Amino acid sequence: MQGMTLPIPSAAGNIDAFIQAANRFPMLSEAEETALARRFHDQGDVDAARQLVLSHLRLVISIARGYLGYGLPHADLIQEGNIGLMKAVKRFDPDRGVRLVSFAIHWIKAEIHEYILKNWRLVKVATTKAQRKLFFNLRSLKNGYEGQTTLTGPQATEVARRLGVKAEEVVEMETRLTGRDLALEGQQDDGEESFAPIDYLADSRYEPTSVIEANDYARLQDEGLRDALATLDERSRRIVTARWLADGEAATLHDLAAEFGVSAERIRQIEAKALQKMRAALAA
Repeated sequence: MQGMTLPIPSAAGNIDAFIQAANRFPMLSEAEETALARRFHDQGDVDAARQLVLSHLRLVISIARGYLGYGLPHADLIQEGNIGLMKAVKRFDPDRGVRLVSFAIHWIKAEIHEYILKNWRLVKVATTKAQRKLFFNLRSLKNGYEGQTTLTGPQATEVARRLGVKAEEVVEMETRLTGRDLALEGQQDDGEESFAPIDYLADSRYEPTSVIEANDYARLQDEGLRDALATLDERSRRIVTARWLADGEAATLHDLAAEFGVSAERIRQIEAKALQKMRAALAA
């Protein structure tokens, strides 16, 4: 099967009602679980997959409850966990001697982790696999330092030792964790707009007057360079262009020496004299 869409209860409505409904689905014995898994994988029986999912909804609820400290809706955490559960059911092989409950934990947590990392902050706090692991482990260990918003130096060192990372990595991740999103636009406060980053993050490069001035300056530079090159003889102009104005890789002294049949030192002398003449022309 390319995908699996199951009509399972939704946590998007009344979360308490969903939890009560999920707890009413009976747990499966190992024999029942194996039979259902084989029906799904061997015969494509979606109803068998649905029974496997429904019997493990309470597992999703339990795991999702452990992530409530991130300030995200419990219902959303459960919905993401349900996606992970369905992925686990699709990949579950009963012949490996492992129960679905053990196999599904990884997939449920993976989906919840991905959801948290995408929605906990506007700016992602962890992008690599190592940063993600540190993100969740650090949150868990910090719960042991009750009443503290930040770790002290010795505490950061101890946490780093326990997690097998560098102390500076712990400090950097904690900085990300304790940071907060700041709206670019100001908020209305007593009828007046408060000062916000948008007020001082303007990009002057695209201000009309600055754009015109920059274009004029670039045009004058181009015109001055063309006039300066025009003062050179053909050989000097070729050497300067090849050495300083080439679109690709600049020519070497030896390349030009071979082209004109002279020594590299002679090319260097011609180049130096030509550049001196151009500077005089540009300064006039």
